[in-house]
Amino acid sequence: MTAPARTWSDLQAPSLDDVEILARDALARLPPEFLALCEGVTIHVEDFPDDATLREMECESEFDLLGLFRGIGLAQGGEVATGQLHNRVWLYRRPLLDYWAEHEETLGHLVTHVLVHEIGHHMGLSDDDMTAIEAAADE
Repeated sequence: MTAPARTWSDLQAPSLDDVEILARDALARLPPEFLALCEGVTIHVEDFPDDATLREMECESEFDLLGLFRGIGLAQGGEVATGQLHNRVWLYRRPLLDYWAEHEETLGHLVTHVLVHEIGHHMGLSDDDMTAIEAAADE
């Protein structure tokens, strides 16, 4: 017997909480040696970057930025000074959903990709390193 056809009529767009759950699930699937380097990095999900961030990143649209790492990365010494905010990764829900709607990949894969990319900046990893980490998370 075949499974019933999936209906989209009752589904809503993923919420901020849904995207955060996807990000936490993605984080949990990453290799242990990668996770050990992520200690103290927090994940925040917002609909869009704030105006100051858009200006700083020279974005033409509020949809241009999918995620952002803020803090002092391990590649820069990783030392936290008094009064400095802890390291954070921002994921932006609406740009993620817009990108997802235009491409052939799952939302979970996209969130994993952006999360690994932003944390990779924290660690000073190469694009090849980040691709290998993403592949390990997908296994």
